[in-house]
Amino acid sequence: MRKNFGKKTWFYPLPVLIIGSYDEEGRADAMNAAWGGIYDSDKVVLCLSENHQTTQNIKARGAFTISFADAAHVKEADYVGLVSAKNVADKMEKAGFHTTKSEFVDAPMIEELPMALECKFIKVSEDGNIIGEIINVNADEKILGSGGVIDTAKLDAISFDPVNNAYVRMGEKVGNAFSDGAQLE
Repeated sequence: MRKNFGKKTWFYPLPVLIIGSYDEEGRADAMNAAWGGIYDSDKVVLCLSENHQTTQNIKARGAFTISFADAAHVKEADYVGLVSAKNVADKMEKAGFHTTKSEFVDAPMIEELPMALECKFIKVSEDGNIIGEIINVNADEKILGSGGVIDTAKLDAISFDPVNNAYVRMGEKVGNAFSDGAQLE
């Protein structure tokens, strides 16, 4: 038996994206955004309100970073989504986040979060979404596996559960993409 819930914005998984940007004076800012993802093979989309400080920063500076929140930084990631830099000038310090400038775009890298996409702002889409081009993927060596690429278990990314207003740890590997289905041929 199944149950109908009607029209809801329930989508799984929703990665917890921490969007890094600089304001016009060069101060680092970050916000928590669950509504975003891959837009094309080398692009991302962020569903951000026009009135967010981050949206204004991205448009002014032409760049942003997307870090993936991890289980070790749940409180910090939640905090940067609760307060605006418009109201809390020392938001990043209160969150305990430290930043360095990206080597590839005019945006901050959050040192505590071990993986980030460095993006160049392309445009605002016709429905108001931020579109950016991925210029570089940056990862701390501590989350790399034996093959020298990102190990999702070491990344320990979290996802937003919109039904229960919760953050959940991403699960374990359950299969092999582009090969397990071949067993059904």
